[in-house]
Amino acid sequence: MSDNPADGRQDDNSELNHHFDSGFEQELDEALGDMSLESLIDLDVPRGIPFAVPSAEGVKRGRVIAIHGDDIFVDMGGKSQGVLPATQYEDDPLPQVGDVVEVTIEGYDRSEGILKLSRKGAVVATTWARLEEGHIVEGRVTGHNKGGLELDINGVKAFMPISQIELFRVEDTDLPGYVNRRLKCQVIEVRHEEKSIIVSRRDVLRMEEEQSREQKYATLAEGQTVTGLVRQIMPYGAFVSLGDGVDGLLHVKDMSYSRVQDPNEIVKQGQKLEMMVLKIDRDTRRISLGLKQVMPDPWLDVEVKYPVNTVITGRVTRLMEFGAFVELEPGVEGLVPISEMTYERRIAHPKDVVQEGEVIRVRVIRLDTAAKKLALSIKQVGDDPWVGASVRWPVNSVVSGTVKRIAAFGAFVELIPGVEGLVHISELSDQRVRSVGDVVKEGQSVQAKVLEVDEESRRISLSIKQLACVRDYTGEDFTSTTRAAEPKKLKKPLKGGLDWKF
Repeated sequence: MSDNPADGRQDDNSELNHHFDSGFEQELDEALGDMSLESLIDLDVPRGIPFAVPSAEGVKRGRVIAIHGDDIFVDMGGKSQGVLPATQYEDDPLPQVGDVVEVTIEGYDRSEGILKLSRKGAVVATTWARLEEGHIVEGRVTGHNKGGLELDINGVKAFMPISQIELFRVEDTDLPGYVNRRLKCQVIEVRHEEKSIIVSRRDVLRMEEEQSREQKYATLAEGQTVTGLVRQIMPYGAFVSLGDGVDGLLHVKDMSYSRVQDPNEIVKQGQKLEMMVLKIDRDTRRISLGLKQVMPDPWLDVEVKYPVNTVITGRVTRLMEFGAFVELEPGVEGLVPISEMTYERRIAHPKDVVQEGEVIRVRVIRLDTAAKKLALSIKQVGDDPWVGASVRWPVNSVVSGTVKRIAAFGAFVELIPGVEGLVHISELSDQRVRSVGDVVKEGQSVQAKVLEVDEESRRISLSIKQLACVRDYTGEDFTSTTRAAEPKKLKKPLKGGLDWKF
């Protein structure tokens, strides 16, 4: 063959746009001499190969009959043969002997008596005939400029704006990395005058992502265990990517059995987690995830670890008006009611006894594993001052104490820290008392007679008026040996205050 490969490359880079202009037609006429192009091609092809309309600008079809080096010989029908450069299949597999190929005629080699064929022209012609907006095509990136990527789609020039390359933002400095890559893209504009098209890969990626998302949603079910990566952490929880564009929310309350103040204490961005699908809202495409649900429930063996009367150390996690929450272990909290904080005094708020974060000793006084509730006590860890109260303060004995509180119905007198007795208003004086404060004051030291002791109910009834030698209520003349007259029996219970018995 005398065909020069350089000529083929020159033809590939020509500006003919794969069509015959007037100059090329004149050159072809001179090469053919008295022969016409139609005479070289027998249109009645016995092999049954369909041919296009016999025009120099049309697409022809032929059958590969031999391959020698870089030359592919093609039977064009009748007595006509052509040669097709193998270099035009740089990015695609070479055809095999017997395959039908589409070509255009680029010229005629009189010395060899053979047609010069071009695959490039044939593909371009076929592509242009089929290209429409919305079509999905594949092209090779041949270059770039600051506006985007230059592509070759079967010989057709295409341009992809930088905003259409990825779903995320692409910078100018990233463009060289796309050169020579084959990209699937969608035709968004066809420019026939310029013989070029505008394409978008972003639209294809979005469609593929939506398809993958639909398939992912179809495979998810409530109660299923899934794996995901923490994508974003918020004060109320973390968004976790489950793959294929599907995200779920891991709420802070479902991160751990223990109380979580800051999600960053439990999870980190980019961390891989195994979670349970708690809820799927297919209308809003919202997925709720749980991390603690795939962990052992610490309440399962609480009854064994913390039976009633167990004394254990815990950390105060929260203070409420009604008590303090104490964490015994991660996920296991109990409540110390305000009434179980101390024997020594009546308190207005738990902060008067404990502080958040403080480590304290408590006793388990009640346990409900089904409801996951523990009742704890601080005051029952130590000795109960009420134990033996009836022996320590027997009826008719005279005791000393300090007025701690005054109510409309009487005065509470502290005998020792944690033990108080009540002097009813009727037992303050043998004179009519209009107001408790007229007789005693808070903080005042007094002596009184013990009328009744009820250890079980933790009540002691006292009387000041029944002491002999009452001169004033400071207790200066009161002694433990002073005996008063027997108290007058009441026909009806006294009204006001607590239901004290005398």
